[in-house]
Amino acid sequence: MSHASQPTGTPPPKRAPSTGTNSDWAVGGVVFAGILLVCYGILGILQGIAAIAEDDVYGRIGNYVYKINLTGWGWIHLIIGVCLLVTGWGVLKNQAWARYAGLFFAALMLIAQFLFLPYAPIWSLIMIAISIFIIWALATYHPSHDRGDLL
Repeated sequence: MSHASQPTGTPPPKRAPSTGTNSDWAVGGVVFAGILLVCYGILGILQGIAAIAEDDVYGRIGNYVYKINLTGWGWIHLIIGVCLLVTGWGVLKNQAWARYAGLFFAALMLIAQFLFLPYAPIWSLIMIAISIFIIWALATYHPSHDRGDLL
């Protein structure tokens, strides 16, 4: 049975192609990734300050191939932490630049945590897992242009 506004014998109107909108689950994953980036940034800052302030906070490593002075590691974690904090805030504000920067900085922190494994193995493994989730969430999210802030 056809609608009154359609002439008889004409095909029904075609649906608009899908715009790739995200489910609430996907948006929730990005909000979670944004919050993780902010937390990750704060934790990176604290980890960096601990390594800068006192070289005795972390155990000394003997013949480690990627050995860097703990103060150097502290500065690396501090700088990346500040970048992650700012980027996480941008992700929560639904900024496109922040999603790309988040991918970059999460990958960079993943590498830094891998190299930091001998100093704090359990902590580094947890942070590596968080990095992997952040990368996944930001890489799979396709933003809708009509949304404002994600929070």
